[in-house]
Amino acid sequence: MNDAAARAWPPSASAAPSDGRGGTSPATSASGEAPEREVKHVAMVSVHTSPLSQPGTGDAGGLNVYVVETAKRLAQRGVAVDIFTRRTSASVGEQVELAPGVTVHHIAAGPYEGLGKDDLPGQLCAFAAGMMRVGASKPEGYYDLVHSHYWLSGQVGWLAADRWRVPLIHTMHTMARVKNSQLAAGDTPEPAGREIGEEQVVDAATTLVANTPGEARELIDLYGADPARVTVVTPGVDLDVFSAGDDIVAERHAARAELGFEEDADVVLFVGRIQPLKAPDVLVRAVARMIEDAPWRREKLRLVIVGGPSGSGLDKPLALQALARELGVKDVVDFVPPVSRRELVTWFHATDVVAVPSHSESFGLVAIEASASGTPVVAAAVGGLPTAVGDGGVLVDGHDPAEWAQELAALLDDPPRIDELGRRAARHAQDHSWDASVDKLLAVYEDACRRETSSDIDASRALAGVPSAIVP
Repeated sequence: MNDAAARAWPPSASAAPSDGRGGTSPATSASGEAPEREVKHVAMVSVHTSPLSQPGTGDAGGLNVYVVETAKRLAQRGVAVDIFTRRTSASVGEQVELAPGVTVHHIAAGPYEGLGKDDLPGQLCAFAAGMMRVGASKPEGYYDLVHSHYWLSGQVGWLAADRWRVPLIHTMHTMARVKNSQLAAGDTPEPAGREIGEEQVVDAATTLVANTPGEARELIDLYGADPARVTVVTPGVDLDVFSAGDDIVAERHAARAELGFEEDADVVLFVGRIQPLKAPDVLVRAVARMIEDAPWRREKLRLVIVGGPSGSGLDKPLALQALARELGVKDVVDFVPPVSRRELVTWFHATDVVAVPSHSESFGLVAIEASASGTPVVAAAVGGLPTAVGDGGVLVDGHDPAEWAQELAALLDDPPRIDELGRRAARHAQDHSWDASVDKLLAVYEDACRRETSSDIDASRALAGVPSAIVP
């Protein structure tokens, strides 16, 4: 393959139509219009993290929850979903049924262990080949569309959609240019190769699904996305799992008894991956400031951090514990490993306030899950968090620990306000069910299938700066 050919990968939609299995699959009808087709089979791509992984550690987080919840509900509507993810263990089967109608395909691409997201571009060729082999085992024209999650998946989804002559739906979840503009002090910026790769996926996608109107604007302003190809589908919350009873106060007392908290404790909860991006250090510093300003708080105050190290946090996995010791608050900070979704509800119920101090959030599923559980949220006013919090919490501009200490103290000192915000939070979450989200997503799918599916990319914007190993 010469350089020009490599830069033009994948071939444009104007090339000979191929379904990747030796046959052809026309993108348009004889009249030149895209044929209407009921969506029955969807290929979802999540290269870097498996939907079977426990959210809260490693690379598993809100994206995992999004993929699981949307796939399950699509299947309930008669849409079969195949999820493609990288195999990271010899103990998992090549195919695992996640739920009726939802199959997880584990694709061998690189060693099982020891690869971070920055290592994965070099494995995309192998992943794409494995995905094509699965496609070859299906009847011709089996998949109606590809829905990729995160830019790495978008690169593979681009190829698959082109080969199968179907639309590419892409959800970024996070974007390099957004993260790099809001970096925590000392955190590592996202590499230029990722920015280039994201730009290519934006150009290739039939439809870009943004989590919030703010994210839609970022796609348009920072990546030059065509506004006509950007749509907003707000993520949801499982209201069967995360819910508040009629008596929030009684629920709190019962949960505290189960978890061993004193009934009059002031409990602040952080749930998520421990890394600079999520800013749990802001909370440790805020707690130290609260005790410095009012030493009597030490007897009642508890900061609980539920999660495990991730991303750049893996470089110093015990840095947060060391910070708590350095600031003299290790006795009021508890570290809890990630818990299941149903266990998490008990933690939400036992808590006075859930804190989400992230430097960047595409949406903020923890915030909406806490809200649905009747627990108010104090969150940074960034990304999708204002949408997730609504009127059921408090937004903080910036990440100054002194300001966070002030906001947390004011809320903890006002129990009636906590109860009122909890009731508002629960009402707010009712408008954000996964069922409502999937109804909108299915409408996006159906619309995309009616549109012409071209992935013709200007060769000058090809893969410069992206590792050549991803080029088939």
